[in-house]
Amino acid sequence: MSTPITVPVVLGARSYEILIGPGLLPEAGARIAALAPQARLAIVTDENVAALHLATLTASLDKAGLAHQTIVVKPGEASKSYATFAEVCDGLLATRVERGDFVIAFGGGVIGDLAGFAAAVIRRGMRFIQIPTSLLAQVDSSVGGKTGINSRHGKNLVGAFHQPSLVLADTSVLDTLSKREFRAGYAEVAKYGLINDAPFFLWLERNWRDVMAGGKAREEAIAVSCRSKAGIVARDETETGERALLNLGHTFGHALEALTGYNSKRLVHGEGVSIGMVLAHEFSARLGLCSQEMPSRVAGHLAEAGLPTRIDQVPGGVGTAAELMNAITQDKKVKRGKLTFILTRGLGESFIANDVDPAAVTGFLEEKLADAQKVGA
Repeated sequence: MSTPITVPVVLGARSYEILIGPGLLPEAGARIAALAPQARLAIVTDENVAALHLATLTASLDKAGLAHQTIVVKPGEASKSYATFAEVCDGLLATRVERGDFVIAFGGGVIGDLAGFAAAVIRRGMRFIQIPTSLLAQVDSSVGGKTGINSRHGKNLVGAFHQPSLVLADTSVLDTLSKREFRAGYAEVAKYGLINDAPFFLWLERNWRDVMAGGKAREEAIAVSCRSKAGIVARDETETGERALLNLGHTFGHALEALTGYNSKRLVHGEGVSIGMVLAHEFSARLGLCSQEMPSRVAGHLAEAGLPTRIDQVPGGVGTAAELMNAITQDKKVKRGKLTFILTRGLGESFIANDVDPAAVTGFLEEKLADAQKVGA
């Protein structure tokens, strides 16, 4: 077998490894068999991933002598719904997998969240394995045990913390992503530099083209991102403190997603995060927390990488400031009605800001929406 980059997630008895590198998908069967030789497997995937990669995965499972069945759902954020969750749960029960068996989440962030949540509740908790097929999933959503679905009240509001037993991040499969999906995942890579690793952001400013092209730079960017997240998760598994930093840009981004109806034709998650991170830096500058030049630097890098950075770049608009604020107040970081944002004092100097004045956020959003109308006029 190949020798991938290995990133440990240290959580005591629930510790596991993230394996990163090319060619891991054809080896999945052997690696899973080494973990649990007699386990039966239920694969949850979507139609797009199934068409591209399912045959490779099942061939590796067959070669390792592992019994498996597959549940295929529609692609896209709309599948993180109560209806599809029920479909997946019933499908898993129909396979008769037991608590000692494995659910395999085989896809991007939507599948990882959906299948992981189903694994968390089926038979009061089953083991599961993440095989992420998008850049966003490989650097973020497949790591750390956050699982869940969306509600009409907001994104990821129904879910559970449920850690995987193994993460297999085959970098080869990223070559089949569309440019848009890959760029969307890159927003989460840049996030790790902006949170607390200025040298990594400086490295990305110099090497982002190589990351896009693939090879060692891409593997290194994924590994640095995973190490950063693994460290934070090990220190704060259930987001009672430091882990909230991983939501840089997400409070604004989730609100934008909600106001676009989770329509991926208009906005995908990483694009929302990109715009959200710029907004977080702009809001920080407005409050005098960071330099006035900092938001332009962040926006310039993300735009150079092909990501949207402004509200006016969202097709069809995003509603009013009041509607955005309504979505923001449903954010999971709200505590007893007080707003919590991830703000910044400079490059790689993000921090958790509790009790942010709602009037200040509303005024800021009104200003940004007015600017967007001027651009669109």
